Amino acid sequence: MKKAVFVALDYDNLSDVQQLLKQLGAPKETYLKVGMELFYHSGSEFVSELVQKGYHIFLDLKLHDIPNTVYGAAKQLARLGIDCTTIHALGGSAMIAAAKKGLIEGTKAGKEVPKLLAVTELTSISDQILADEQNCSLPMTKQVVSLAKTAKISGADGVICSPLEVSNLRSQVGEDFLYVTPGIRLAENQNGDQKRVATPQKAKEYGSSAIVVGRPITQAQEPAIVYERIKKEFN
Repeated sequence: MKKAVFVALDYDNLSDVQQLLKQLGAPKETYLKVGMELFYHSGSEFVSELVQKGYHIFLDLKLHDIPNTVYGAAKQLARLGIDCTTIHALGGSAMIAAAKKGLIEGTKAGKEVPKLLAVTELTSISDQILADEQNCSLPMTKQVVSLAKTAKISGADGVICSPLEVSNLRSQVGEDFLYVTPGIRLAENQNGDQKRVATPQKAKEYGSSAIVVGRPITQAQEPAIVYERIKKEFN
């Protein structure tokens, strides 16, 4: 997973997905993020098909429920053979630990346990939203560090965070942790609904372990060319 560039399959139908996959190259060299929209449309069978073809799958469902429910859900997700999945760090230490236990127990013999990544604050959350709507007294940087530390001691393998937060997290949470960053844009791209963004080159400089890229690739005229450009820039 180190230095992976995950392509976010933010689609609501399989025809568009299949069209994109035809252009991205060999499955074993392609990392894909399947989020809620596509998963709720196509389900676990489609994820299993991608895994069987050799794609590396980041299943981004952001589990957030009572510990026992999350444990059961994580156990089922592990059986799909995915590379990693997500939970919300705001769910607390017991929930995070339950998710890790579910992933371990659900992984088939001989297979690697999926990495558990905790979402700190979404990249669409600004400092003003954090203060005014979440009523959080901490500034964004301290809030993210606090959530990351909770995730780490509870068994998570890494966090989802803004690339702008990675340097600080590495110094305060540690190098033995994964820092996976969405909010990646090429210099010529617009930010869209993302508030805290960076280019692949900057994400590399900040120390991101892996990056997630959606629209700059999926909406490009030549997705494969853009994907290769981003991989080269990040690595």
